Amino acid sequence: MTVSASRREVIKAGLAAAAAACATLAPRAARAQAPLLTRAVPATGVRLPIVGIGTNRFGSGDAAWNARLRDTLATFSRLGGKVVDTAPSYGDSERAIGAILGETGLREKLFLATKVDRDGLAEGRQRLEASFAARGTRRLDLVQLHNLRGANSLLPLLREQQAAGRIGHIGITSSSDSQYAEMEAIMRRERIDFIQVDYAVGNRGAGDRLLPLATDRGMAVLVNLPFGRGAQFRAVGGRPLPGWAAEIDCTSWAQVFLKYVLGHPAVTCAIPGSTQAAHVEDNLGAARGRLPDAALRQVMAVYFDAIADS
Repeated sequence: MTVSASRREVIKAGLAAAAAACATLAPRAARAQAPLLTRAVPATGVRLPIVGIGTNRFGSGDAAWNARLRDTLATFSRLGGKVVDTAPSYGDSERAIGAILGETGLREKLFLATKVDRDGLAEGRQRLEASFAARGTRRLDLVQLHNLRGANSLLPLLREQQAAGRIGHIGITSSSDSQYAEMEAIMRRERIDFIQVDYAVGNRGAGDRLLPLATDRGMAVLVNLPFGRGAQFRAVGGRPLPGWAAEIDCTSWAQVFLKYVLGHPAVTCAIPGSTQAAHVEDNLGAARGRLPDAALRQVMAVYFDAIADS
């Protein structure tokens, strides 16, 4: 439960580069105080900061670990973050988050998202009620079908709960290109508010069909795995940031990776996983300043491909 060696090395390199760029500290400090960029959910108009947090490693632990999680979520909220994504299958992440919300009073400041990972109606309803109980809340802002499970049987349940005011938005998720065809079919035949899919500079498959389709269908997009399961940090190693990173106000590789994703106009919010306040602060930096246009995103993709292939 410590920071990976690859990201630690990248952070050290970033700190060294930052120390060599003292002349730009004042404008960077001003950007750090700017509000987070937001985008609207097409179905409801709710505006969300474009960087959230994934919590697949938010399981409870000893007192020190629990304090670290509390500090991470408190820092996230203090800096303007809202979207907190979890799932019943992430250990006891839901319960750990519920405990933090109860201790800190952060519930009303956050956009809480979770998932249902059952096929049958009875099991799905039971799983959903357990999520409400674990979070200690009467309302969830987003409930998604995890890895497309129960698309035929559980969407009516989610719509029922949405109509009752217990769920704000409904959606579907995937993190595997093997499910893209099925996800596309569901998107075409169903009216849903969100999709969640894996997308990154080193994993661009979802950008070919799913992201454009989400725009056409008026669906918000959450992006999981924007760091490519850590492979992108390993690929860049200790390299300094390229010159074009300054054009989009990036001070770390994490921000470069996130801004590539966020530069796609279909993306509503990226949700990198984090259990450290320092990483949260770094990640949220990608929600400030300039985003890459299509031309620069192409430069970024070519740059990364050359590194990955070397």
